Amino acid sequence: MLAAVLVIFLAAAIAPTLHRLLPAFSHWLLALVPAGVTVWFAQFLGPVSGGETVLQVVPWVPALGVELAFRLDGLSLLFALLVTGIGTFITAYAGGYLHGHEHQGRFYLFLLAFMGSMLGLVLADDVISLFVFWELTSVTSFLLIGFNHEDGRSRRSAVQALVVTSLGGLALLAGLVLMGLVGEGWRLTAMEASGIDFRAHALYLPILVLILLGAFTKSAQVPFHFWLPNAMDAPTPVSAYLHSATMVKAGVYLVARLNPTLGGTEVWTYTLAAFGTVTAVWGGLMALRSTDLKKVLAYTTLMALGTLTMLVGLGTEYALKGFAVFLLAHSLYKGALFMGAGAVDHGTGTRDVNQLSGLWPKMRLTGLFILLASLSMAGLPPFFGFLGKELMYEGMLEAGSTGTFVLVGMVLANATMLGAAGLVFVKPFLGKPSQAAEHAHEGSPSLWIGPAVLASLGLAFGLFGSLPAPLMGAVTSAVAGTAKTVDLHLWHGLTPALGLSAVTVALGAALFLGLRGVTAALGGLARASRVNFDAAWDHVLAGVDALARAVTNLLQAGRLSRYMLLTIAVMFALPGITLLLRGGFAMPKAEGWAEPLGWFLCFLMLLGTFGAMLATSRLAAVTALSISGLAVALFFLAYSAPDVGITQLMVETLTVIIIVLVLAKLPKFGPSERTDAATRLVKLVVAVAAGGVTTAILLSVTAQPLSPHLSDYFAAASYVEAYGRNVVNVIIVDFRGFDTLGEITVVAMAGLGVLALLKARNAPKPEEDAAAPRLDPGKPMTGEAD
Repeated sequence: MLAAVLVIFLAAAIAPTLHRLLPAFSHWLLALVPAGVTVWFAQFLGPVSGGETVLQVVPWVPALGVELAFRLDGLSLLFALLVTGIGTFITAYAGGYLHGHEHQGRFYLFLLAFMGSMLGLVLADDVISLFVFWELTSVTSFLLIGFNHEDGRSRRSAVQALVVTSLGGLALLAGLVLMGLVGEGWRLTAMEASGIDFRAHALYLPILVLILLGAFTKSAQVPFHFWLPNAMDAPTPVSAYLHSATMVKAGVYLVARLNPTLGGTEVWTYTLAAFGTVTAVWGGLMALRSTDLKKVLAYTTLMALGTLTMLVGLGTEYALKGFAVFLLAHSLYKGALFMGAGAVDHGTGTRDVNQLSGLWPKMRLTGLFILLASLSMAGLPPFFGFLGKELMYEGMLEAGSTGTFVLVGMVLANATMLGAAGLVFVKPFLGKPSQAAEHAHEGSPSLWIGPAVLASLGLAFGLFGSLPAPLMGAVTSAVAGTAKTVDLHLWHGLTPALGLSAVTVALGAALFLGLRGVTAALGGLARASRVNFDAAWDHVLAGVDALARAVTNLLQAGRLSRYMLLTIAVMFALPGITLLLRGGFAMPKAEGWAEPLGWFLCFLMLLGTFGAMLATSRLAAVTALSISGLAVALFFLAYSAPDVGITQLMVETLTVIIIVLVLAKLPKFGPSERTDAATRLVKLVVAVAAGGVTTAILLSVTAQPLSPHLSDYFAAASYVEAYGRNVVNVIIVDFRGFDTLGEITVVAMAGLGVLALLKARNAPKPEEDAAAPRLDPGKPMTGEAD
């Protein structure tokens, strides 16, 4: 499985070069790679459908227990076949759709990189590798959506998709880490088999919220749905791929994968059912309002994503069977419809359904496959979409009161799919030929092969349900966590689900026939409710930008003293808060506290500190501070650390010399450099707090019992490993050689600085340029106001 992922990434790496060498055939050659991977995965259909799970584990970060672990069961196999199978047709389709584009080779790179990322995501069994592939899909989809980077709308849509999904990704990472901590490992299969009841754990609700945030942003659930229709600014191959079987279904895949571990609770059921139903209804109604073919299909994708989320939430046997069937049905008809819409745009120059009619005589082949896919989307027999709709209704009826809660909404959402199918096929292809139809023409074979295969599979699977039934059973088993079987037949008798299908068809026909009134009513409702999520996104970004500017203006004031104040405040506030939360600091035993030498040295340090605070010149401040530095050096010398004391003395001496030489070039303190009382008070509070936190930390550390582990180790290893009997010297030179080298380097650099300043002081002054500005010694330098 790792090889399958890597071979696609390898194809992505060579794609630009291959296209440059063979521009006319590169799309066919590149399509062979996902086609071969599809065939390789197809060999597992029998074993996986029979209940077998294939695992592959490759060590990645052994020290942390992180592995590149891959799992192939019914759910991941279905997604792998969709990712690579539909990806094969999309790669070939892109060659015809983007023929002659100057960046076509780059597009293949982005497309195949996204394909490899998505394939790794659905196969990953380790939560860390799952997250890595999850984020890779966000980055590569950003490149695909923003492929037409000269267009401002494309750039905006790409950034919007990246930001929304990346924020969800951060929440997902936190949720997955919490899952790993609760499950005591990073493998999903191990979590499922561990017997740990995540649902009863205290962290269940935080885990659920974080993971659903990641899933909902990726799969565009309301209120995070607005990025998906905007992503239609991408080229049609991108829309066809991302919105049929790949990126937007990543969130659906995630909730389905985690259903055995996290599902089954009331909060899981009601949350997924509610968000899924609202998203489905909203997407269906917005599809009826749209006139752009790609926007119509994008909103119907919202409907499908909401439906799939709702079905996982219900969690009944029929609901999960409906999930499996509808997942496959939607991928087939949506991929065909998006590619068909692109062929219409390619052949007519427009996607506006108000400007399209009568295309059938000119584009019979494209029209035929759009018709087949549209009928499957409408949920009409004998297409596979009809089977998915029947099982969906059975699942809602089986769920009892919870199913009744969503049943009305889903009947309306499914009815809108029939109306949308009319928008996609009836308006463009039937009726009197429009002006756009006069020059319409069929595209090259690469534009219709994909729709032909996908739409035909939708019909074949509907007529012969026994073909996909074993795999659908394996998918249902993986999502349910227990073995299930699926029987698919067009006729199940006169059942309540069939009656609901009839109601759906009647309502959908009424919506399409009264489309003008429906559109007007929806527009009035939208204006009355003032709901505009896309505009809200702009307001949110404007607010974030304003906040960032305010914070920047506050922090980046251009004054070194303020930078130091904020740095010290934050540096010591965090450990101080930690100490308070842990119950304060501990006091060590009062041994040696009454030594006169120690108190005298403390007095010297305080004397130097207060002297620096009260100094009226830079030279006096430096001199006062040097008293504190020398007192520290004496502390080390007096308390058995002569090597550190000598180093401190050397550094202190060189530092004072350097500062004095620098300050000699600066003017004296000016009146504007005197700070007001409030500023001095803030600095005093921060300084005292920083010193107090440092003291508390040192007291807490010294109050702890000293472990002899390191001392014993160095005493035993100094002579044996470093051949030295002086333990201190061996530690400095051998065990801490790089630390010692760093100290020597600091001292050497300080010495070189002193030498340079002395030479600069004694060097003859060059003649001043008459045109150069001169520094007025009587005026203070900017940047020293406080």
